[in-house]
Amino acid sequence: MTEISTNRHVVSLALGADGTPCGLGRAPRMAVATVEDGRLVDWRVEETSWDVLHDQGEHGQHHARIVRFMRDNGVEVAAAAHMGPPMVNTLNKLGLAVVVDVPADMAPEQAVVAVVGALDQDA
Repeated sequence: MTEISTNRHVVSLALGADGTPCGLGRAPRMAVATVEDGRLVDWRVEETSWDVLHDQGEHGQHHARIVRFMRDNGVEVAAAAHMGPPMVNTLNKLGLAVVVDVPADMAPEQAVVAVVGALDQDA
């Protein structure tokens, strides 16, 4: 019988054009990572163009776009350098753990592992 780790998290991290952590609402890219037992086991980056799409259409449409991304990717933890209170509220309603103030000067892969480590300590 295969043992399944219970210490596995799917994390999204907002990334700027330069690849560093940034604010969620205007992120041009999103990393989706899987951290298992404190190790990064999967990492991919998707173009979102939220930096352009943020100001197009209704504000609720943009939140819906982000919610769809989180659901489609099975995200459990949303992390960013910045996130407005309405977005934090929306993601909390989805049942996601939300982490803000991710340092922009931290390597993204390192940031994701650190976020999960902090959440696991709080649990």
